[in-house]
Amino acid sequence: MTDPLLIAKTSDASLTDLMLLPNMANRHGLIAGATGTGKTVSLQVLAEHFSSIGVPVFMADVKGDLTGISQPGKDNPRVVERAKLLKLELAPAACPVTLWDVFGEQGHPVRATISEMGPVLLARIFNLNDTQSGVLALAFKIADDKGLLLLDLKDLRALLAYVGENASQFTTDYGNVSPASIGAIQRGLLTLEQQGGDKFFGEPALVLDDLMQTVDGKGVINILAADKLLSSPRLYSTFLLWMLSELFENLPEVGDRDKPKLVFFFDEAHLLFNEAPKELLEKIEQVVRLVRSKGIGIYFVTQNPLDIPDTVLGQLGNRVQHALRAYTPRDQKAVNAAAETFRTNPKLDITKVITELAVGEALVSFLDDKGRPTIVERAYICPPNSQIGPITAAQRSALLAGSLVAGQYEKTVDRESAFEKLKGRRGNEATPAVPGESVGFGSIFGKIGDALNGSGNSRRETVVQSAVKSATLAMASEAGRRIIRGVLGSIFGGRK
Repeated sequence: MTDPLLIAKTSDASLTDLMLLPNMANRHGLIAGATGTGKTVSLQVLAEHFSSIGVPVFMADVKGDLTGISQPGKDNPRVVERAKLLKLELAPAACPVTLWDVFGEQGHPVRATISEMGPVLLARIFNLNDTQSGVLALAFKIADDKGLLLLDLKDLRALLAYVGENASQFTTDYGNVSPASIGAIQRGLLTLEQQGGDKFFGEPALVLDDLMQTVDGKGVINILAADKLLSSPRLYSTFLLWMLSELFENLPEVGDRDKPKLVFFFDEAHLLFNEAPKELLEKIEQVVRLVRSKGIGIYFVTQNPLDIPDTVLGQLGNRVQHALRAYTPRDQKAVNAAAETFRTNPKLDITKVITELAVGEALVSFLDDKGRPTIVERAYICPPNSQIGPITAAQRSALLAGSLVAGQYEKTVDRESAFEKLKGRRGNEATPAVPGESVGFGSIFGKIGDALNGSGNSRRETVVQSAVKSATLAMASEAGRRIIRGVLGSIFGGRK
């Protein structure tokens, strides 16, 4: 069994060790607290420890300061002071890191196809209403039936133009196609393109196994550069929703393990739930509840515990609560809510302590070996062994050059898809696709879209395995493969 992980020590004279049990790490967790209270360092400490026991990590770097985990720690006066306070020996060490970036500027490009993303998540990005979302789902169904691969934004644009120009032909079989709705979707598409979304959609698509690698026994920490991405909150949150759905659908059931297969940190978690429709919130709650059986631990990072719906919050067993400020009635409500979620400690007035915590100090409660929350303790978070703060441009370049996936995603692949077919036969019915085996990512939300819009036939397009070298990808382009979207058998009643 993997040894427990030392995350914090109590603030009293006993300096009692507070340990996170690796076999309970997939019961998910929460890191919360006001700005400047130490959430980022807590995240870094947890990620370091998971990496040290061979567990890969995925996390978004929204402030640009998590990349320091790739470098050994320096003589940071605050780190040295904290180590002395907790009577710890510093052991500077770096973690293996792979850098990713949706825009391909600060890391390896991350891509998905339009069909993988599915109409429900695209509707969220475009901020569509119910009617407009229905028309988008209808367009996807037409693409499925016509054998049109939807890989990038130009494919979706061509499809929308085709559906709009031939709306009268589709009314009987698919329902009314509103020109106003087509226009709204096209405007959303234009906005997304202006925000750089054209760089995210396409091939080669991300391969799940590339997020789950180890180097010399240490789990690779995958860092997504999200500072620019966060300027488009809907794109940021929807991208991470897509990532969660891929993890859920593609990984096999593993039951109880001595440690997770992957730990996923979701920073700025409130963006995930903001303005999400009820149906989508229910599916997120189902994924969080069920994905732990696949060895995945999800840790939400947010300022306010009230940002997380109760149905999700109740599933987060390992908690690090930094200081909250009670300046407004809502703040006071958050303090009270946070205090009520802990297993009480008769020595602590939790409601009072939450507002008094110093930087790097937190209320900590982890699950014990029977899966029960331990009594909450006031504690100091242990200092990290890696560098706090961002790396230099030269260090970033070195990481990219020496990456395990260097050269695998940099070159785009543009095979025949909806754009080429519709351009060649404008207004005519596309030739049916040749059925092929699906080897790419699936999407829970493609299936959700079918469920919400009354379709019983869910498909997604086949993409070439990105694990194969770029040359093989180019040769393997097979025009006209069947679009097949992902299926969640455990939720929707069996795989197809």
